[in-house]
This record gives sequence, C-alpha cells and structure tokens, in this order.
Amino acid sequence: MELSTVWFLLIAVLWTGYLVLEGFDFGVGMLLGILGRGDRAAKDRDRRVMINTIGPVWDGNEVWLLTAGGATFAAFPEWYATLFSGFYLPLLLILLALIVRVVAFEWRGKIDDDRWRGWADRALVVGSWVPAVLWGVAFANLVRGVELDAEHQYVGGFFALLSPFALLGGALTALVFLTHGAVFLALKSDGDVRARAGAFAARSSVATLLVGGIWAVWAQIAYSVAWTWVAVVVAALALVALVLATRARREGQAFVASAAAIVAVVVLIFGSMFPDVMPALDPANSLTVDNASSTDYTLTVMTWVAAFLTPLVLLYQGWTYWVFRKRISGHHIPAHTGLTFARAGAEPR
Repeated sequence: MELSTVWFLLIAVLWTGYLVLEGFDFGVGMLLGILGRGDRAAKDRDRRVMINTIGPVWDGNEVWLLTAGGATFAAFPEWYATLFSGFYLPLLLILLALIVRVVAFEWRGKIDDDRWRGWADRALVVGSWVPAVLWGVAFANLVRGVELDAEHQYVGGFFALLSPFALLGGALTALVFLTHGAVFLALKSDGDVRARAGAFAARSSVATLLVGGIWAVWAQIAYSVAWTWVAVVVAALALVALVLATRARREGQAFVASAAAIVAVVVLIFGSMFPDVMPALDPANSLTVDNASSTDYTLTVMTWVAAFLTPLVLLYQGWTYWVFRKRISGHHIPAHTGLTFARAGAEPR
C-alpha cells in the first residue's frame, strides 16, 4: 500500500476519533439549555453537573481536530489549501464558535454572577450547535463533490455548499451529536440529569435513525461505491441498537452503539471519497491521494513520527478517561467561589 493511501486512512482515523469524542462534548453543550432547568439554583446546579462530566476531557478531545488538520497540511498540502480556501467562511464560523466555546468553558466560573453565567451558558450552546451543523455540511459536500476548476481551485460560492444533501448532512450530525451527548450524560451523571438525559436520548435516537437512514442511503446510491454498503448496514444496525438500548436505559450499550454509528458513517464518507481527497463535480478536476500528496520522503518521516508518538498520546488520553470515570451528581458540586462585583445601588454581598 502506498504511503499516500496510508495517510488518507490515518486522517480518516483521526477524524473518527474527533467526531466520536468531541461529538459528545458538542452534544452536552447543545443540551445545556434543554436539560438544565428548574428554579435558578437547581438549573445552575444541573448545568454545572453537565459541564463537569466533560470538564476534564473536552480540551483533550479537541486535540484530534488539531492533529487531523496538521496531518492534512503535511501529507496532502494541496488538499489542505483547496479545502481551507474554498470552505473559508464555514470553517471560519466553526473556528469562531470553538473559540467562544473555549472562553465560556474557562471563564464561566470565574465570576460569581448569575448574568455572567447566563452569558457563558449561551456561548456554550451556540459554540456547540454551530460546529455540530457545519461539520455535517462540510463532510456532505466532500461526499457530493464541489466546484473545482482545472487548477484545483474552488470556484463555487458559499451558497453552493448549501445543497439539500449538504443541509441534510448538517441536520444528521446535529442529531447524532445531540443523542451521543445525551447518552454520555446518562452514562456519566446521576440524579435528575441522568434521568432527563436518558429520556431525551430515547426520543432523539429515533429521529437520528430516521434522518441517518435517509442521508446514508442517499449518499450510497448517488455518490458512493459498492463496498460501502457494508458501512451503511453497520450504521443502520448500530442506530437500531441505539434506539433499543436507550429505551431499555442500558447506558453503556447505548454509548457503544452511538460511537459505532459515528465510526460507520466516517467509513462511508471516506470510502465514498477514495481515491479522491476532494472530489470535483467534474471528475477530471478532482484532487486525489496521488496528485495532492507530499513527497515520499515527507510521508516516510511522518509515518515514523506517528508510529512513535501516537501510542503515547492514546495511552495518556485513555488514562485520563480512567481517572475521571466516576459518575457526577449534584452533591459533588461545590459552592461558587468566583469573583463578585457590587452593582450600583446594590447592597454588598
């Protein structure tokens, strides 16, 4: 197998890790305003429980995105250049949303003020919904193909990326992440949050199955190859298992099923693209693993570095999840300790 093909597969693996791990992070953020409710104190407590389920791991999960982007830049520089120039606006929106989300995570508890926490919660919700939708739109366009000229430059506009197939892909990733996040919350929390998350997952898994089935069959028939029917069948079985497991409140099985569905969809996406890395509506203008890759020397050096460092990173991240494996409930949440500021006309606290 040529190294260019190996690195295409490795980039697919990196995206799989990102979407499985960061997927439930996005889902938790998206659910913040849906599951965290009640009076002011109860709502704040439940939201803090939700945030703390992903607090130790969310930033480590984002490393998969950085690694996937760096690997694409090094292994397929022309793919990276065309992708980031052609998809500039949606990728910029994703980047801004991720920045807002990071700031909200880090600064929510710095000031002991309800309005401050309210703004941080809204930032978390928006910063989770925007990438969840736009990643689906982007990947659906890579499956469908985009308008590239003979020099591999994107010549379509922003609205050319918003085809019905792409928008359905955005709806699918939003639903997948919502359900994945709800299942993770049910697995990692206790008390009211666990009960609400489990009930929500039981409902959203059905919608995910329906939308996922439509998109996967559309992608397979219109844009894919014969062998990826295997991925479609695996995704369908995983989503059916997800529906059954969420209804039975089998949280561990439900999480495995939702993760398996995401893996199968990534296989469908990258299998549909191969041997292209960025298909064009005119196949003659497509970027492929051959015409977009770096030199063999560069790929060889990258392979040795990846072979040495990847096991260390996986061991460290696995250790992190093991250390923070316990469930979280309201009694684990301490009192607020952030800064306070007296407002004009208000009594000092």
